[in-house]
Amino acid sequence: MAQAKKCRIVFMGTPDFGVASLKRLARWNGGELVGVYTQPDRPAGRGHRICMPPVKKCALELGYPVFQPHSLKDISEQRILADLQPDFLAVAAYGLILPEAVLHTPKLDCVNVHASLLPAYRGAAPIQHAVIDSWRPGFRAGVTIMRITKTLDSGPVFASESVLVGNHTFGSLHDTLADLGAELLVTVLDDILEGNANPVPQDEALATYAPKISKKDSLIEWNSPSAIVHARIRGVTPKPGAQVLLDFYNNPTLSPLRLCIAPGVISEQVSDEIPGTLVRDKKSLRIACSDFWYELTRVRPQGCGDMSVLDLLNGQLRTIPHGVCGRALPPQVET
Repeated sequence: MAQAKKCRIVFMGTPDFGVASLKRLARWNGGELVGVYTQPDRPAGRGHRICMPPVKKCALELGYPVFQPHSLKDISEQRILADLQPDFLAVAAYGLILPEAVLHTPKLDCVNVHASLLPAYRGAAPIQHAVIDSWRPGFRAGVTIMRITKTLDSGPVFASESVLVGNHTFGSLHDTLADLGAELLVTVLDDILEGNANPVPQDEALATYAPKISKKDSLIEWNSPSAIVHARIRGVTPKPGAQVLLDFYNNPTLSPLRLCIAPGVISEQVSDEIPGTLVRDKKSLRIACSDFWYELTRVRPQGCGDMSVLDLLNGQLRTIPHGVCGRALPPQVET
């Protein structure tokens, strides 16, 4: 008996989130990857060197042809895609709008891996916003496989899976959801091929949006409950990183110190100080929230590398007296 012909898949993705889905599709027995679309190489990092997207790097390592159009609105680019004769378009964080003509290209379907429990957190930064909102006990995030339509993240849902956010940072939850989404993607593709897929329309009344994270989102306001502060810090870790300015008003010889701070620890000790009050002990540096103290653990002073708080106290802050020593402020946003 002749072996059934495998379906043809074009994968579209750009950042690290898409790499997990690309690798999983490469191992999937139900289909054959015939092309990988990703955004063009762009300058990145302090040196602004031209860098290839993570999905392109992975695709080349796996030996797949890579396409990098600046737009898919061009008819010639649409013809190139059509010539690949895809049965599926599988998308995970591609970052370009797919015109309606492109959505009609595959023979079977266009499916997208979105890092939220749709219709919640449509948009560019669902993982960060979910972590920032996770100060609520038992808060869950997840991934959804949806059919792509011309309206952003609004297509019918094939399947979704959730995880408890807990103490995740943006970075750790990103990796968890990327792997979860990759597995769910191939499950949905199997269901479509077997005729068992039943996508369900989203409830527009429940839709929320997760816009791109800006530098202002990295500024910490200490007049909030510690759970909200902790969730905000985790939601911007590792990128863009939580920012705070330490103002040592009791020590005029020391200039204000700008820090990028990692997630710390909510103390069990209730604070009766004004929110933002900074206290230095022998081995700790803590900041008053509206309820409890927040103890810093690791920091990165501007122009320096990551270090423990103890190293900071024994280095740049060695002259700071114990006790109340200043206040923590949101720094000015760098343009």
